[in-house]
Amino acid sequence: MNKVKQISSLQNSLVKKVLLLKQKSRERRNSGLFVLEGQREFELACKGGYTIQSIFFCPNIISEEKVLQIIDQLEKFPELIEVSEEIYQKIAYRESTEGIVAIACSKNHHLNDISFRNKNPLILIAEAPEKPGNVGALLRTADAAKLDAVIIVNSNGDLYNPNIIRASVGCLFTVNIATGNTQEVINFLKKNKIAIYSAALSASCNYTEVDYKKACAIVVGTEATGLTSEWLEKSDQNVVIPMQGEIDSMNVSVSAAILIFEAKRQREFL
Repeated sequence: MNKVKQISSLQNSLVKKVLLLKQKSRERRNSGLFVLEGQREFELACKGGYTIQSIFFCPNIISEEKVLQIIDQLEKFPELIEVSEEIYQKIAYRESTEGIVAIACSKNHHLNDISFRNKNPLILIAEAPEKPGNVGALLRTADAAKLDAVIIVNSNGDLYNPNIIRASVGCLFTVNIATGNTQEVINFLKKNKIAIYSAALSASCNYTEVDYKKACAIVVGTEATGLTSEWLEKSDQNVVIPMQGEIDSMNVSVSAAILIFEAKRQREFL
């Protein structure tokens, strides 16, 4: 195992690297690296097969012995770097992250890399999600329901945005995720004979009246404009959640959760 390095200067190049990765999406894309923090997130990333490049830990918060116990599960030991409390406070995104910040390698998330554990997969598709908090909440729901996959369509964001990692409480690392544009994803679904159920207000039936037991994808759009016409045209069935109040829509993550757990109920939560 490599010797533990020590950093005490805020001007150290590694400290600057962490800050750049936290703040700049372009830096994350170009380097193929991202920052995660906290023992739970770290352990979930390891379980999800992510490669950890470096670990920064603050001995005033967590002991070196504890860090070694946590990384004992890894086949390849990352670079270990001990930092002062001042540096840790600078590089940590949250106030309470158990003294660990790490640099990890991102994944590609190609559609062709998706494999399903069930012959009748249940998938969530989110078209152009706008807010990191919503993406994180969708991933938490997907993990809770143990979905076969989540596909993000036409995303303008960055899956490894620290706000998404935080909002997903590490579920970014536990969920089978792919990305693609609308036509690519529709072709993928048709090729794999996966029914498309689009959440929409028009030409829709009550969400409890469709059969989710077969291979299917639940598709949700943005809260402001809903799904684009391509999804509505290619949908096998549009579904709607009846509203009894004055408004006609809910937060996208709430709507997705209702639809997903109706599907899980029909599948007897298998």
